Amino acid sequence: MAFRSIAARSAALCRRAMATEASGNTFPLTFGSPYNAIHNESPVKQVDLPSTTGHFGILPQHVPTIAILVPGTVSIHTESGDVQKYFVSSGTATIHADSSVQILAEEICAVADIDENAVRAGLEAAQGKLSSASTEADKAAAQIEIDVYQSMMAA
Repeated sequence: MAFRSIAARSAALCRRAMATEASGNTFPLTFGSPYNAIHNESPVKQVDLPSTTGHFGILPQHVPTIAILVPGTVSIHTESGDVQKYFVSSGTATIHADSSVQILAEEICAVADIDENAVRAGLEAAQGKLSSASTEADKAAAQIEIDVYQSMMAA
């Protein structure tokens, strides 16, 4: 009985709500890595990103969320209507109650700057590492490399 009472109160406190402080059809985006800043509170219309729970889009007044990024493409729809595409290796995305969004990535590369031949060569090398790996740690490291290179190829 006590558990039900606590659970009912917790559910009321943890209720999901839309961000209420956003105005208009844009929201401020901060997007960067330890090496460079792509956006610093820039107004954007939409952001699409890859996360551990799948790809999802962010629009103004999105539900506050924290997401873990997986290797893939982040698409940013700017205020002018342009779409900027970046490959990220990993990171986090935080959608705040005021509708601002912060994306912090380990590595960021403009999709247009990806060298397809270098990615293919890296993928082949990683596959070789996987086939010759003798420990579970080496196998896991090689598999991570393969996943990143395959995501880059898909970008």
